[in-house]
Amino acid sequence: MPFSRRSFFQALGIGAILRSSNSQPLLPDLRAGSWFEAPQLAGQSDLIRLDRNENPYGPSPKVADAIRSAVSASNRYTRGEYNALLDAIAHFHGVNPEQVLLGCGSTEVLRAAAAAFLSPARKVILPVPTFEAVEHYARSIGAQIVGVPLNREFVHDLESMHARIDSSTGLVYICNPNNPTASLTPRKQIETFLGKLRASAYIVIDEAYHQYAGESSATYSSFIDRPLADDRVIVTRTFSKVYGLAGLRLGYAIAAPKTIQQLRKYVTLDGINAIAVRAGIVALQDADGLGQFVKQNENDRQEFINQAFARMLKPVDSHANFVMFDTLRPADDVIQHFRNHGILLGPRFPSMTNHVRVSLGTPAEMAEFWRVGT
Repeated sequence: MPFSRRSFFQALGIGAILRSSNSQPLLPDLRAGSWFEAPQLAGQSDLIRLDRNENPYGPSPKVADAIRSAVSASNRYTRGEYNALLDAIAHFHGVNPEQVLLGCGSTEVLRAAAAAFLSPARKVILPVPTFEAVEHYARSIGAQIVGVPLNREFVHDLESMHARIDSSTGLVYICNPNNPTASLTPRKQIETFLGKLRASAYIVIDEAYHQYAGESSATYSSFIDRPLADDRVIVTRTFSKVYGLAGLRLGYAIAAPKTIQQLRKYVTLDGINAIAVRAGIVALQDADGLGQFVKQNENDRQEFINQAFARMLKPVDSHANFVMFDTLRPADDVIQHFRNHGILLGPRFPSMTNHVRVSLGTPAEMAEFWRVGT
């Protein structure tokens, strides 16, 4: 029997405390007068997408203008613009262009890492749950996949991961902040882990949500901003999240030049489209736009935490643009309930069967989320 909207959280056994009247929205619509051009809710039949950890506000106005102006170049291959983006990323991070590899999203870089360092005789060590791309690509190669559960704080259990490493280990994957838990693994712990890592094993540190973590934890810092002199370290970033360019598919890796050369063999030639290249260059230059998105996400995340605590829900401590929490009942039921009411949530994760992942939407979208769940 499907749940009613009003009774859903009561059915979880945790009660709802929030709304003071049927006509008053749960959250203020912060879009009015804002520089964000957020999509309007057109009706209950439209899907609200809280499932893919996207930036719900889209690209900044400067980047949107660059996208529109780049359409006229759609008939041309990227040549000089491609190198200009490489140079822009290198300058942005204070590295040499030879240390940068572009990808069709950072997932292409993950595919290249799997192809370069894995085989049927080599294995990958990764946390469970985490972003599934590396596991998918490793499986397609026939490599052995060793999943190590997160610890009680929902962060990488690096000691247990190290215990599974042997001479056949080709790759280790760390997602920090982790997807789907949005949790942070302290920098010092990762450095200690690297110090004990076998010389033959490479490590990918996926920093897709780096900008959202920012200064939120004294224990966190990027392995690009504070690099180690270690040729085995590959750090990935993406324009899909904070920059709002998920649909244009643009990501990159920073690593030692000889490691980049190994990865480059497995990425698509001319795989970055002209519009994505121009959008990426402008996005890197738009510090004000980036700052606005980070601040907006902080506000949206705090509002979600407040609403969750009001319902006696206990979210995992989030350092990204999504939140995971225990619903106290099968996640499949929760996900289906919201889908029945036009709201898409993240997938079920087998190792966390009662948890759901909710990407942060606009204030109006989140008001609808809480209304449907109440």
